[in-house]
Amino acid sequence: MDPSSEVANKSAAPLWATLVATFFGAGRLKPGPGTCGSLATVILWALAISQIPTPYRVWATVIAAAAVTLIGIPAATLVARASGLKDPQFVVIDEVAGQLVALIAVPLAWKTFPAGFILFRVFDMWKPFPIRRLERLPEGTGIVVDDLGAGLYALAIMHLLLHFGLLTR
Repeated sequence: MDPSSEVANKSAAPLWATLVATFFGAGRLKPGPGTCGSLATVILWALAISQIPTPYRVWATVIAAAAVTLIGIPAATLVARASGLKDPQFVVIDEVAGQLVALIAVPLAWKTFPAGFILFRVFDMWKPFPIRRLERLPEGTGIVVDDLGAGLYALAIMHLLLHFGLLTR
């Protein structure tokens, strides 16, 4: 069999998985698809959360992060398998999940959401201990869970900044 026909016969990921994994195409934007995915998440979540009554915003964010994670892991797995890459840059559903974690119980304000975005991107790129180890988990789990770890680091720093009033002045 001709090797080029093997590539041609390689199965593509299902459309739903591609749409989810790339966050409806945000992962195809250049430069920095991860940053584009995070930025799209912050903007869309700010618009969505503004329509939710304040007492329900924390739970809405937790539920959104959990749903994105539960749908994102199999989507990332299918797209990574189809691409032949361990962690394709265009898969950004992991950034969506991690960014949502970073925004849990964060008040919607002009300083807080950009701060959450910056903190998440810093921890996602830096990958302090033990986040880098989480990348070793298999397939979509490894793709998504390391960003959840970055989101938790960002969330902790965000709430310290909020506690000490550094984002409310």
